[in-house]
Amino acid sequence: MAKNTICVWYDKDAEAAARFYAETFPDSAVRAVHRAPSDYPSGKAGDVLTVEFTVAGVACLGLNGGPAFKHTEAFSFQIATDDQEETDRYWNAIVGNGGQESACGWCKDKWGINWQITPRVLTEALAIGGDEAKRAFGAMMTMKKIDVTAIKKARRG
Repeated sequence: MAKNTICVWYDKDAEAAARFYAETFPDSAVRAVHRAPSDYPSGKAGDVLTVEFTVAGVACLGLNGGPAFKHTEAFSFQIATDDQEETDRYWNAIVGNGGQESACGWCKDKWGINWQITPRVLTEALAIGGDEAKRAFGAMMTMKKIDVTAIKKARRG
C-alpha cells in the first residue's frame, strides 16, 4: 500500500466501483481485495471490507463503510483529457453506467463519486488569464460535458 492513499467511502460496492474505474481509465487497476475478519456495523465476516486500487495512477482505498456518509462535490477526481474523443469516452462511461451529468465538466458515477472530466484546452486557457480565460470560462459555464471545439473558439474570441 502506498504511504499516502485516498480513502473513498462506499456503501457496499467498493470492489465493483474499483473494477469499473480500472476498466475505464488508463493506469488504473485493482490491487487487492480484503475481507472483513469478523462482523462489523455494516457487514459480516467475509464481506469485502476494503479494496486497494489506483485511478489514473492515484492510489486509493475503497472502504465499504455502509450508508452513514454520502459523497458531495467537496471531493472529486479530476481527469485531464487531450481531446473531445477522450472527453466523450470518460464522460459517457460514467454517465452511461448509471451516473448523472452535472455542470461545467462535472458528473457523478452511480456510486455517488464526483468526477471532473476536464480537457486540457480549458485548463490551459484558464492558466493564461486575461480575456482569453474569461471567454473560455464563460463558455464552460454554459456546458455540462465540455465541448472542446467551443472552448477553442471562445479562446480565439
